[in-house]
Amino acid sequence: MKKRFIVIVVAAFLGLLAGSRLVAAETNSPAEASPVSTISATNSSEADLIALVTRINAKLKQNQTNQADLADDLKEFDVLFAKHKEATPEDRAHILAMKGQLYLQVLDDPEKALEAFKQIKAQFPTLQINGNTDQLIGSLQAMVEKKKIRSALAPGSTFPDFDEKDLAGNPLSVGKYKGKVVLVDFWATWCLPCVMDLPEVQKVYDKFHDKGFEIIGVSLDEDKGKLEQFVKQRKLPWPQFFDGKRWENKLAVRYGIESTPSGFLIGRDGKIIVALSHADGLEEAVAKALEK
Repeated sequence: MKKRFIVIVVAAFLGLLAGSRLVAAETNSPAEASPVSTISATNSSEADLIALVTRINAKLKQNQTNQADLADDLKEFDVLFAKHKEATPEDRAHILAMKGQLYLQVLDDPEKALEAFKQIKAQFPTLQINGNTDQLIGSLQAMVEKKKIRSALAPGSTFPDFDEKDLAGNPLSVGKYKGKVVLVDFWATWCLPCVMDLPEVQKVYDKFHDKGFEIIGVSLDEDKGKLEQFVKQRKLPWPQFFDGKRWENKLAVRYGIESTPSGFLIGRDGKIIVALSHADGLEEAVAKALEK
């Protein structure tokens, strides 16, 4: 299954973006309809929406999670929206919001989700989602851009190099290691999975470094002193890029990084071999890359 949509109970599924609410902009008070996280079938539009969500949940439990599996259900959101023209703006907006959530959480399609929430803003300008519709739309737009960036960084494509400085002030780039296999590793000391992966990453480095394997760390830390202390304690021998901007890290933004650990394994020819989200499989991938 792709990103886990909310299953088990319909009420849980109906949590709008983890419990966000539709509120009337004029008063900033809860809208007439209940928040979707506690929605109940008090009118026909809510009853129809719950029935649709129930059918979708049944499919998700059977691992029917792609667009083809859910095509009819996606159309049904539009049918319900058109059917319930006389429903309150809050209830009609709930229908669009659930459609957007399905695109976002299950189908990993932030662009389609963005369309749904933009429709809410256009047709129901007095409603706010989770207190700030513009902020939500801005976040989705950023996700769309990151996905486009990541799509361009597919295996087989040339890795677009950077020209920066490491923690010690030395020049840092992938091109510096021309002819070698390089892992560009996005991580942070506050990232528990990253720290848990480190022993495996260090093992692979120690095993293959003399054969032409290099690592460039890109730290999403905010505290330079803490990072330097961690690197020293762990005796990490590879260089680190740091700018203290956490998720706004210059290189993280450039390469569309949405989670840590993340990384790109780059071959001797400067082309991306694979995008990694953890250390599992790293040793095998590096060994294979070094054979070429």
